Amino acid sequence: MADNDNEPTTAADQAVEEISGEAQTHTDPEQAEEGIAKVSVDEGDRESTKQDEAEPETTGEEAGTGGVGESDAAEPVVEGNVVEGEDTNQSTGDGEQQQVDQTQENTNINQAGDDGNADTTQKEDPAEEQQAPAECLPQEGTEVGETVPTDGELHTEDADEVVASVVDGNDDTVEQQMEADVTANEGEQDGDVAGDGDQNGQETQVEEGGVDGEGEQPPTEQDMEDQQMPAQVTTPAPVDTGRHVVTPTDGEQLDAVDEHTIESESVKPEEPGPNALNLTWSFGVNRNIAAINLTDGQRKAVLYTCAHIAVIYDHVENTQQLLQGHCNNISCTCVSEDKRWVATADKGPNSTVIMWDSHTGIPVQTLFDAHPDGGVSGMTMTPDAKYLATLSANGKKQTFAIWDWTTDSETPICTAELDESYGLQTYVQFNPEDITQIVSNSDQQVIFYSWKNDKIEYFAPSLTDQDFNRAVGNYSKSIFVSGTTKAYTATSCGNIVVWDNNRPISGPPSLEPSPNKKAFKLVRLQERGITVLTTTDNYVVTADVLGHVKFYDWHLRMSNWYSDFDVGPINSLSFEYLPEFSYEAKADSNYPPDATIYSKPFVTRDYMIGTSTAVIAHVVADGTSLKVIHREHDAAVHAVATHPSKPFVCIGSYAGYVKVWNYLKKEVVVQRRFPRGCLVRCLTYDPQGAYIAVGFTNGSVRILDALTLDDECPEPFRFSRDVVIQCAFSHDSEWLATADADYCVSVFKAQPYNEQEPWMYLGKQRAHYKPVRGIMFGRTLDSEVPRLLSVGEDRTLVEYAIFSSTTDNLQLISSDRIEQSAIPQCFTMYPPITKENFLLLANDQYKFKLYNSTTKMCRKTLLAPTYGSPLQRMEVLPTEGAVDSKRYLAYITNDKVGLHSMPLDGNPHNAMALIAHPGKVVNLACSYDGKHVFTAGGTDSSVHMWNVNLMVLEAGSKLGGEDLIPFYGLLEGGREGELFAELEDYFYYAQIRSQGVDTMDSREISTKIPLTEVPFVMRALGFYPSEQEIEDMLNEVKFSQYVETGKYVTDIDLGEFIKLYVNHRPAFGLSISQLQRAFEVLGLDDGTGVPAIDRGELLDLLQSKGEHMTEHDLAEFLTTLLGYNPEGGSSELGLYDPANAGDIIEDNLPESINSDMFASQVLGFGYDESAEQRARQESPTDVKSPAEVMMIH
Repeated sequence: MADNDNEPTTAADQAVEEISGEAQTHTDPEQAEEGIAKVSVDEGDRESTKQDEAEPETTGEEAGTGGVGESDAAEPVVEGNVVEGEDTNQSTGDGEQQQVDQTQENTNINQAGDDGNADTTQKEDPAEEQQAPAECLPQEGTEVGETVPTDGELHTEDADEVVASVVDGNDDTVEQQMEADVTANEGEQDGDVAGDGDQNGQETQVEEGGVDGEGEQPPTEQDMEDQQMPAQVTTPAPVDTGRHVVTPTDGEQLDAVDEHTIESESVKPEEPGPNALNLTWSFGVNRNIAAINLTDGQRKAVLYTCAHIAVIYDHVENTQQLLQGHCNNISCTCVSEDKRWVATADKGPNSTVIMWDSHTGIPVQTLFDAHPDGGVSGMTMTPDAKYLATLSANGKKQTFAIWDWTTDSETPICTAELDESYGLQTYVQFNPEDITQIVSNSDQQVIFYSWKNDKIEYFAPSLTDQDFNRAVGNYSKSIFVSGTTKAYTATSCGNIVVWDNNRPISGPPSLEPSPNKKAFKLVRLQERGITVLTTTDNYVVTADVLGHVKFYDWHLRMSNWYSDFDVGPINSLSFEYLPEFSYEAKADSNYPPDATIYSKPFVTRDYMIGTSTAVIAHVVADGTSLKVIHREHDAAVHAVATHPSKPFVCIGSYAGYVKVWNYLKKEVVVQRRFPRGCLVRCLTYDPQGAYIAVGFTNGSVRILDALTLDDECPEPFRFSRDVVIQCAFSHDSEWLATADADYCVSVFKAQPYNEQEPWMYLGKQRAHYKPVRGIMFGRTLDSEVPRLLSVGEDRTLVEYAIFSSTTDNLQLISSDRIEQSAIPQCFTMYPPITKENFLLLANDQYKFKLYNSTTKMCRKTLLAPTYGSPLQRMEVLPTEGAVDSKRYLAYITNDKVGLHSMPLDGNPHNAMALIAHPGKVVNLACSYDGKHVFTAGGTDSSVHMWNVNLMVLEAGSKLGGEDLIPFYGLLEGGREGELFAELEDYFYYAQIRSQGVDTMDSREISTKIPLTEVPFVMRALGFYPSEQEIEDMLNEVKFSQYVETGKYVTDIDLGEFIKLYVNHRPAFGLSISQLQRAFEVLGLDDGTGVPAIDRGELLDLLQSKGEHMTEHDLAEFLTTLLGYNPEGGSSELGLYDPANAGDIIEDNLPESINSDMFASQVLGFGYDESAEQRARQESPTDVKSPAEVMMIH
């Protein structure tokens, strides 16, 4: 994860000064907006007059149409930024153009007048950019939010200058001039584009107004008059409007979807990021966190969360600004009244609260461990953004805190500890008219707070069903009533609880704000539960589980309602911020009438709604139109796959929903929702890109047309009795294999000449007795014949005889046990960068293993990345260059995604990783060109897109050192440490041993030792390999040069030995906990609470379980470990007398052996001098240190 804490202090200090100064004078909304927006602009040099603004809106589907349907039909449904069958129109008001003093502006314009491309020195406002043509959309090679300038288009600069341009004045003149310039330039460059616009019938009215901006010619009166007319928007061909989504119909080829544009974009150089993997886009929405409207006159954006990322999405420009800084899933967000400042918080270990400048995306303040007992469950901000209130996520000991985040203090102003009986408070709100008054609620209790300086008091009034003789329901949201001491709370029974100050026994009621309140009324507004309660201007607004939005006055008399949105249960509603919003309906407006007898136009602000089904929609009040911005997966996402030759990514979820995205344009290409009960677990493209195989949780398999998502077969295959967890195509697209949770592998075969049944079921085989961890099609050596392999947690690698199998009779070629103790996690084909063909496998002991693809012999063991958990899935990054060029491996762990350069050698500096999904990463996919990596987050219902920057990975590898330097760093103490010195001693002693300990002949000293000495040196260093591991080590060295030279290697030098030791030893060393675990499984409680094993049973287990060990071997090993054998034993002297072995073992091993005794007295863990002295007194022979004993045996 990118570190957001190292930002320049100037931005943070500046933001703090703005908020601190503004908090003292924030009485007028316009003044507050100007006070916060002034970042680095001297307004004394510029003057502008305010003008009436009419916000342009994008009209999507009308409220009465109910949005995009969610039928179970198989026909693809189009969704995205524009609703099917409708145009994107923008409305404008009839405000009269006011005169603007352009004296200073003309000077700036004259200085920039020679710029033929109309370049500006300020980044244009998003509200202005929405008028730009489709070619201005982000293309490959641009960062998120960056516009690729072409001839005649405007260039953009830093996000900081957006604020400066806003402070200078209104933006409409620049917007009008930009539209005129862009349209004129495009007309000169492409004469037929305007014709395309006429065919599409799309028109956009340009908003009137003016701005003091730089780099623009001031509009003349004639220009202003001309711009009163609708300006034609020039767009590409109808199938590619830049923002529109094309609906492929039955039989329609998706090749028509702007392949030319895709190809042209793919050749543009992509801007590298600062990390090897850089998050560039997030697909998905956290439906449990409120979506907040950030529209403020400068942009049309919405804030939502996606796992641990906060996303500011401009739904006009189709761009995302990603706020990265959390290491846990975000639990709550809030914004200031003017939408400038955003706060995000998470819950979990090392939780943080981060304040952001929403215009620049820069974090200006971070509160570390604001609530160390679990994080934050609720949060709110004062209207002036100076104070922040937080609720901890610890339900047993919940705390409420108020922070002044504009200071450098790491502690809150005041705190209060809440009683456990109140339940977990999750919603909190300041009184906007008196920030000393706060309300919070859980589903069972409402609490009112009052704070001043460092003191806080609170009251929790009780309310039961008996108080008003009706069901109250669970609380959802609470608000304060403007101009009164009342507060409202909505409930799940459709009620509004009216709270007011607790009246004294005698005398008039108090009109002063007080937290001492009680319930005075229970107003029944509707039958269904109210999920949202908020305010806007002079209205109380509710939303409910039916998707209805209703407006009331402060006395809860209905003013208007909307019941035809049809987007699902609403759980958030947020209004735009326009300080100069006019409540008078203009002559050409189309506001609906209110619910009074006067039927006046119901004028209100536009707003965003979010639903519990992961839908975010924008409602335009003028005309009552609804535009679905996002319709995402509202259940776990486990399935993600990329097209083999196009920039498409396919995402499937437990919602039964499959969407195909163009990940370069960020557009939905086609989508399909399957019938109820069809939860998508896995999917994959075939190598030709013609089919998509989809596996479901009910065990069925569907093969879809990749263009339309229509079924290829009349009925889905239903041959699995459990969840289909993986699927894979052969390289020739003739075979399909699936693995299910019932440990079975099924195979399907293509029938290209059978139009009725293009695919047939061949058979299935339960070749594993534990879960299958991976299936894969490879190629037979020196041929193109496909071969099917699977690996499971039973440590078995299985190859299937797909060509000799018959229907319902899938045969096996081989079944090989490839691991002794480790559990395989995933595998793939090693790229052809060596002369030998390998299978690459990763296990749970943080090791890579290379197996010869033909003989299944383990040829190499290497240290894998050790980032928290073993590798769960890996994939070789595709390359567009030569197959033998430099290759890279993408992988995921439990919560991270990373890259590893190849060839693999165990160098830890060749790998990197960062947090991808804090909950769990469940799947991985790579783009066809290797430039992007996609990760699926499972329960967080999201997919992240990462941009690959291999130069950064290579730079990190170089900084780690070359040759043996990285491996010296893996030794305790490094090159100058004690372990390395011991290793050198053991290495030379091994040369003496190999030539005979007692020989009197002259010795030959070299830089190498025989392979036969490798096991002894390994044991002397504290690594105790099994016989199988010894064989793997010796084979690795022995056959290391066989392919090149045809000869065996019989010795090894010190450098190669260090690599062998580092790669084969346990990744985290030996741990006594492993031994304790073994005794817990095999032993019984000895009465002291410690598991123990009877001596005779232990000796029997050592001989009968695991690797074979004879009684003679066991006697020698135990007596040697106990220190009763001559130095060197049989390995050096060739002699061993077991005559007294039984008596020695019986005398020195107690009848009941526990793990601590076995570790300290037998194996030598935690060896101390007292134990050595006791052993010397009991034995007349010399007692060797554990290191000496371990080297010999």
